[in-house]
Amino acid sequence: MDPSKLVEFTPPVTGVPVAVSHNVYNVQTQAPVVWSTGLCDCMEDVENCCLTCWCPCITFGRIAELVDRGTISCGAAGSLYVIIAILTGCQWIYSWSYSSELRFEYNLPGSPCYDCCVHFWCESCALCRDYRELKNRGYDMTIGWQMNKERRCQVATQPPIMQRAMMR
Repeated sequence: MDPSKLVEFTPPVTGVPVAVSHNVYNVQTQAPVVWSTGLCDCMEDVENCCLTCWCPCITFGRIAELVDRGTISCGAAGSLYVIIAILTGCQWIYSWSYSSELRFEYNLPGSPCYDCCVHFWCESCALCRDYRELKNRGYDMTIGWQMNKERRCQVATQPPIMQRAMMR
């Protein structure tokens, strides 16, 4: 018998079949990105600071619409904020939930406990900071989610500007 023609014999497998996964995931936690402005930097955007001071429901509504990606409108979120404020005085819990969502989405430093304390003790500062964060990330806070989405798609799909060749 020719040894080059021998086929390696594998004994039959017995036991419980186990799925083998060849996917190896390299899970690394990313370091938190810093906030673009500080909590007490309200005067960096005086217009928003005044708006938040006199009518926080508008600032909150704008934040909520963008953080929720248009699921809730600015008007609906702002109205709910006012209703909660009038009936319970606990509107800070509602705004806290959106701040935590914003922090999680952009991997910003902080913790739920810290966010809760900030919204309880200085909600206006927290709303202003969240507003500035979204604004500094390129959102136009006055046009809502849909228009921001369309604006970003237009920028992404525009063809590159071609330079004309030198003319003689």
